[in-house]
Amino acid sequence: MSGRAPGALETIGASPPPRRRRPGSLVWWIVFILGFLYFFLPLLGTFAFSMRSQPLFSAYAVVVDDPQFARTLLYSFVVGLITILVSIVLIVPTAYWVRLRLPRLRPYIEFITLLPFVIPPIILVFGLLRSYSGGPLPLAGSDTGSDVLLVAAYVVLSFPYMYRAVDTGLRSIDVRSLTEASQSLGAGWFTILVRVIFPNLRVSLLSGAFLTLAIVVGEFTIATFLGRPAFGPYISLLGGNKAYEPAAVSLISFGLTWIAMGVIGLVGRGSRSRIQVAGAH
Repeated sequence: MSGRAPGALETIGASPPPRRRRPGSLVWWIVFILGFLYFFLPLLGTFAFSMRSQPLFSAYAVVVDDPQFARTLLYSFVVGLITILVSIVLIVPTAYWVRLRLPRLRPYIEFITLLPFVIPPIILVFGLLRSYSGGPLPLAGSDTGSDVLLVAAYVVLSFPYMYRAVDTGLRSIDVRSLTEASQSLGAGWFTILVRVIFPNLRVSLLSGAFLTLAIVVGEFTIATFLGRPAFGPYISLLGGNKAYEPAAVSLISFGLTWIAMGVIGLVGRGSRSRIQVAGAH
């Protein structure tokens, strides 16, 4: 005689009740679709406008064949990379030291890094021109000096984004324990920064670098007043002389931005995978 309770067979063989779709998931789908349309409908309109040029794709051909396009874009990318390196050298040791030894100074550092949101770029560039047009450092009188001033101005503009990215990365790791463990093994401050802190901030630095590069490539005011052959003034000049080519340049810039985002995502995912594998071992 079986000891199974009556109806047990029906209970065992019955399929689980279907899950009810929660209203919250439907709301998030609606928000996602609205956001998708908000961002991509203007791109679709820009693409449709650029395709009005005859023959087809002639606006893109004109932009790609223009030597100024490659020259200004390459110049902005080089300036952006230099800006990223200088910003990392300034921000990472500062944020690390403030979090480790001087936490009371953190509100003041945050206030300083937020000043580029308050001071307009035109005020910044006129201050640089006024300060460095003469005197002991007449940097504004030469092309090399103007490049230095441009990088310095872009470093200031990158402070809010780079500092927030680095500070978020430092919050996610135990800075004090990593520092004490490194010092117990005989590592100096430079070794700790290069071989311990920087690798743990890889994803955060890539995020800040992407935002900085996007700012540098699209910046117009500072590059114009310093007379630099950057990509932002080129887009503005193209928009004053052409009809469909500025739309093509905007879409090409957007495509390059998405490629950069994809590279950042792949590098960040690879670094997280390596960290997980190392933790498993």
